[in-house]
Amino acid sequence: MAAGARILTPEALAFVAMLERRFGARRRELLERRADRQRDLDAGWLPELPPATSDLRARAWAVAPIPDDLRDRRVEITGPVDRKMIINALNSGANVFMADFEDSCSPTWANLLEGQANLIDAIDRTIEHVAPDGRAYRLNDATATLMVRPRGWHLEEKHLEIDGAPASASLFDFGIFLFHNVGRLLARGTAPYFYLPKMESHLEARLWSDVFRAAQEELAIPHGTIRATVLIETILAAFEMDEILWELRDHSAGLNCGRWDYIFSFIKKFRGRSEFVLPDRSQVTMTRPFLSAYTRLVVQTCHRRGIHAMGGMAAQIPIKSDPEANARAMEKVAEDKRREVSSGHDGTWVAHPGLVGLAREIFDAGMPGPNQIAVRRTAETVSATDLLSVPEGTITEAGLRQNVNVGILYLEAWLRGLGCVPLYNLMEDAATAEISRTQVWQWIRHGSRLEDGRAVTRGLFAAVRDEELAGIRGQVGEARWRAGRYERAAEIFESLATADALQDFLTIPAYDELVRTE
Repeated sequence: MAAGARILTPEALAFVAMLERRFGARRRELLERRADRQRDLDAGWLPELPPATSDLRARAWAVAPIPDDLRDRRVEITGPVDRKMIINALNSGANVFMADFEDSCSPTWANLLEGQANLIDAIDRTIEHVAPDGRAYRLNDATATLMVRPRGWHLEEKHLEIDGAPASASLFDFGIFLFHNVGRLLARGTAPYFYLPKMESHLEARLWSDVFRAAQEELAIPHGTIRATVLIETILAAFEMDEILWELRDHSAGLNCGRWDYIFSFIKKFRGRSEFVLPDRSQVTMTRPFLSAYTRLVVQTCHRRGIHAMGGMAAQIPIKSDPEANARAMEKVAEDKRREVSSGHDGTWVAHPGLVGLAREIFDAGMPGPNQIAVRRTAETVSATDLLSVPEGTITEAGLRQNVNVGILYLEAWLRGLGCVPLYNLMEDAATAEISRTQVWQWIRHGSRLEDGRAVTRGLFAAVRDEELAGIRGQVGEARWRAGRYERAAEIFESLATADALQDFLTIPAYDELVRTE
């Protein structure tokens, strides 16, 4: 593989091996700590602001000054690391493009290596793509600032063994990108910027901080060169925002509201407790008190520490075939972005270039400066009770069907190497499938009832699954059905949704399937 020879050089592999040998054991210990904390939650413990760090939260301090090319982040676009997506995203007019090796990237070995090669070409400004219809894609003169999201601490990279064990996927993605590109980025007047996913505690942020320090020393670059935004997308991390910023204070680029994974985390962490059952995911909107409280706390915490509080994703995509439906979808986006800018966010995410202009217009109107970090909302008190307030609502047959249908469709695409999938006019990534299968599991586990009185059972799930599979088969046609992996996706979804114990991440067993069939 040409990309492999280019990316997996002896020097780059030695750099990743250094990181793994120094930090691999700590990563595994922190994952064991997650398991211990889950047992506490199952036994009735509720998270709280850590008493041991109350002094840290009370003191006045700020993170390191913001780099010039990260000062204005009003619109950020995210997507996988395929060649066309990188070009379109960098050309989109967004301030930042987050190139994603995580939830929108199916981690086939080819995708990972080609993605790393594509980013080198993008930084060198040599990246090009010619579509089958002959259209050529190249970079504009002005492009977005690049950020990269490696995979989370919980994942391994089984294509690379170090001392007889799989490497950390986080350290692989981070280390390969940094090794090949830090010199290129610095020469162009920017620096290596990252998004860090799915952390659950400040100790996990401390690990990243120590990785950054070791990497900077090894590559002889100044301390603080690396900057990272942390996605607050787990319920436990929401109780340690100050502590996370403190650990990364020399390398911090703020916090982000990872809303879909946050909902997934809420379901997952309170898996064993009937009082935390959520209604249909379509009813769990950002105006619900527990999500509103979480976003307010992100803004309050970040601005107090002098850094960006980034808003969440607009997953809608333009609907060219139906102007009226498109107008309704765009109004939903606009409403969401107006809420974010008025609540103090310094920028927002979109999943499609067609939304960049709309998001920019709203943030330009509501945020005349490059950010609104100076606007403090310290009078707003957010309590543990606010963060744990379970929204009321109903569980419907339509909601159950949506979870089953979208979960199977997404998993099927993921098994074919596609991690970012347009479904029903939304751009979906792994977080959607995570919510879908954990909601079904939660409803079955607690004997939840639909609004018509029927209990959600394994039998009801099986009937819905069969009907949805038949509908999908009719929708895609026989040729695509035979070429696809729909039945296998349904088997994996069923095994996760009906298991006695909830699997923490669907991407772990699905990755095993991916590796087995590559």
